[in-house]
Amino acid sequence: MSEQHTIYEKTQRVKAFECDFSQHWKPAAFFQHLTEAAGVHAESLGFGFDAMHERNLFWVHSRMKIQFFEFPKVSDQVTIRTWPKTIQQKLFYIRDFEVLNAAGERIAAATSAWLVMDATARRMVTPQALNLSLPSTPQLYGLDEPLEKLGLTQKGEEKLRVRAGYSAIDMLGHVNNSRYVEWICDTFPLEEYRKQPLEWIQVNYDHEIRPGEEVALLANQPGEDNNLWTVEGVNRSNQTHAFECALHWRAE
Repeated sequence: MSEQHTIYEKTQRVKAFECDFSQHWKPAAFFQHLTEAAGVHAESLGFGFDAMHERNLFWVHSRMKIQFFEFPKVSDQVTIRTWPKTIQQKLFYIRDFEVLNAAGERIAAATSAWLVMDATARRMVTPQALNLSLPSTPQLYGLDEPLEKLGLTQKGEEKLRVRAGYSAIDMLGHVNNSRYVEWICDTFPLEEYRKQPLEWIQVNYDHEIRPGEEVALLANQPGEDNNLWTVEGVNRSNQTHAFECALHWRAE
């Protein structure tokens, strides 16, 4: 398969409604656009939503980590590139990304892990059982690191409690992955964002959140690094572990 098909690329302008008080792209906007690019590319490869639905399957976004080098501003031109990379732990389909500015310089890089679920049984289907024939480019990476479990244990302080309403629900009937990032960002006061931007963020999606369910977000500093935080999402409606996150602020 040619590189033209292996790598998907899209160039666009940063829109005002996706930016924060400093006119920079919000972290959730990165997640939204990277996830959208992954979906479009999967469609072009023959493994998009409709094709998978016909097989009673669907993709599940399991984990993502983004390294931020620079946050683009309103009207800046950005190019998103994405490609399937490899299979990890005989279970995860790994897809990487990079975001470039108008000069072709990297302003962000990311790696993500995806699972395939059986729509009826709501159980994972292994790559060995599927044989999707996706391209593999292990030599090409956005972030050259594995996406591991974070192992959070509800030790943080509850900073936010939210209920999954209409605007948070996507076409699969559960909370959209980028909404988790918005909730995570809302656990920190505005002053933190005035002092320094995020350097990186990793989110592991563990259990889906359905309409009407209530989620508590617990924040914690796990070590001596004052810029490192964890945020854990606990579904208070059914006492499941919804998601876990680690993030690091850029040093002042």
